[in-house]
Amino acid sequence: MKVTETNRLSLRWVEETDAGFILTLLNEPGWLKYIGDKGIHTLEDANRYIMNGPSAMYEQKGFGLFLVERKLDHVPIGLCGLIKRDGLKDVDIGFAFLTDYQSQGYAYEAAFATVELAKELGIKRLVAITTKDNAPSSKLLEKLDMKFEGYVTLPNDTEELKKFGLKI
Repeated sequence: MKVTETNRLSLRWVEETDAGFILTLLNEPGWLKYIGDKGIHTLEDANRYIMNGPSAMYEQKGFGLFLVERKLDHVPIGLCGLIKRDGLKDVDIGFAFLTDYQSQGYAYEAAFATVELAKELGIKRLVAITTKDNAPSSKLLEKLDMKFEGYVTLPNDTEELKKFGLKI
């Protein structure tokens, strides 16, 4: 199901048929370094991730991580969306893109559209988290007018993360 679009991109629900893409994205060096190994090593693992992650959140909250694809050729290039995480009071915006599609403005374009979608859904405040060493994500969040608010450690984790916030 299409959720929103920009001039170059379409954001839609992740489906089971996207398992191959999910397998690739979740094993990209950037995902593993900045987000972590989710144990997705087979198509079966990827399907389970889709069902227990994005699909479950769509059912529970009406939003989640969305697949980002180029309109020109319908090639999936990343994920961007809204997440309600344990340990964070507010809804979180998250994004990740294949290496080949980074530094081309796609992440900002998708994230900006996701902020606009959050407004339409009546969300009043968004947060975002990133590792301390993920300068590109921090820069993108600042470009979205999100302000650094300090550090947070999520439940069942030990890593202190940078937290950004935006009143919308």
